[in-house]
Amino acid sequence: FPPAVFPLSCVVQNYSWGKVGLESEVAKLVASGDPLVQIQPDQPYAELWMGAHPRGDALIRDNRIPQKTLGQWIADNPACLGAKVKDAFQGQLPFLFKVLSVNTALSVQAHPNKELAAKLHAQFPEHYPDANHKPEMAIALTPFEGMCGFRPVEEIVSFLQNVPELRALIGEVAAEQLERSGSDDPRGVSAALRVCFTRLMKSEKKFFVDQLNMLVKRISQEAAEGKDTSGSNGDLLLRLHSQYPGDIGCFSIYFLNLVRLEPGEAMFLGANEPHAYLHGDCVEIMACSDNTVRAGLTPKFIDVLTLCEMLNYTPAPSSSKIFPAAQSQLDPNVYLYDPPVPDFTIMRIEIPASIKLYLISAMDSASILLVIQGTAVGTSTAAASEMSLHRGSVLFISANESISLHLSSPDGMLLFRACCLL
Repeated sequence: FPPAVFPLSCVVQNYSWGKVGLESEVAKLVASGDPLVQIQPDQPYAELWMGAHPRGDALIRDNRIPQKTLGQWIADNPACLGAKVKDAFQGQLPFLFKVLSVNTALSVQAHPNKELAAKLHAQFPEHYPDANHKPEMAIALTPFEGMCGFRPVEEIVSFLQNVPELRALIGEVAAEQLERSGSDDPRGVSAALRVCFTRLMKSEKKFFVDQLNMLVKRISQEAAEGKDTSGSNGDLLLRLHSQYPGDIGCFSIYFLNLVRLEPGEAMFLGANEPHAYLHGDCVEIMACSDNTVRAGLTPKFIDVLTLCEMLNYTPAPSSSKIFPAAQSQLDPNVYLYDPPVPDFTIMRIEIPASIKLYLISAMDSASILLVIQGTAVGTSTAAASEMSLHRGSVLFISANESISLHLSSPDGMLLFRACCLL
C-alpha cells in the first residue's frame, strides 16, 4: 500500500498586509518546520495554506509517493477523503486550512452564500473565480483583533451623535430613521441600517475624503490635548487611517463590532457577515473558495453595490461573535469548534506534559494536522516510516487512519486538526 499519512510542505502567501520577517507566526512556523528555509527579514509572511487549493497546493514530503502535490494525490486516491466526504464534495477536499499573520487591516468584506456565488461567478468570473460559498472560522494563536457583524443599534446611534463627519456622509434623513427605529421591529431596524450603511459606502469620493480628513484632524488634535476620543472610536480611526489614508473603510468602524480574541478563542463568519481582520495571528479554516466581495481598506477590486445588497443587517453585541469550543466527551484533551456548516470542523488538541503516548484517533474524514508547540515521534501503520513532529510540522491524515504520538517535549503539545464531520 502507498503511504496514506505523510508530511506536507505548505505554500506561503506574501500579501502586503502580513507581518514582516520573524515577527510573523507564519514565518516562525515555516522556519521551525523546515530549517533549510531562509526567512527574509523585510518580507511579509501573511498566510500559510495547508490544503489542495489550485493557487497553493501543498507539496508532499515523502519520496515514496509518486504524486508531487496533495491535490494530485487526492485526485488519484479519492477514497482517502472518507466515503461520505468524497460523495458530498465531488472528490475534493472541502476545506482550506491556513495560518494568518495580520499586521495591517484586511479589507472590509463578506463572502457570498452558494446562490449568490453561482450568480456572481457566472456574471464576473474574473472577480469571482468559483461558484462556492465561503464560510470561515478564525481561532486566535496570539491576541487577535477583527471587526465582525453590525454593532447594536444604540452604539451606532451614539457614534452618529458624536461624529458629525459620519452623520454628514449618511445624511440627516437616514440617520433619523435609524435613531427612531425601535427594538420591537427588527425588520425596520435592519432596513434603516441597510440605508445608512449603503449611503456611507456609496458616498461621493471627494465628499468622504474631505469628511475623513476633517475627522482625522479633529481626533488628532483632541488626542494631542489628552482628551478622551473613545466616543469617536479615535484610536482605531487613526490607526486605520494611517494604514489606508483616504479610504471609505475607515468609517466602517462606526458600524461594525470590534472583536478581541484571546488565544484559543474563535469567531465564525457565515455567509453575508461583514468583517475585516485587523491585527494578530490565527489559524483559519474555510470552505474551498476564493469568493470575496470587498468594499474598503483595500487596493483590490471593490464591489460596493453587491456588498451592500448581500449583507446580513442584524445588529448584535460583539460578545455574541465569539464562537465557543466544546470539550470532547470522548477525549478531554480535544476541544471542538464545530460551526453550523458541513464543510469543516477544527479540533484543538492540548496534550499535557504528563502524557507520553497519545493517539490521534481515526475518523471518517481526511484531516490535516498542524503542530503549534511540542515535539513527538509519530508512528502509523499507514505511514512509510516514523515521522518527526515539531513546531511547524503539517501532516495529511487519510480517512480512517490513526497516529500514535510518542511525546518528547517537557511542556506537552498544542495541535490543531482540520477535518470534515458529516
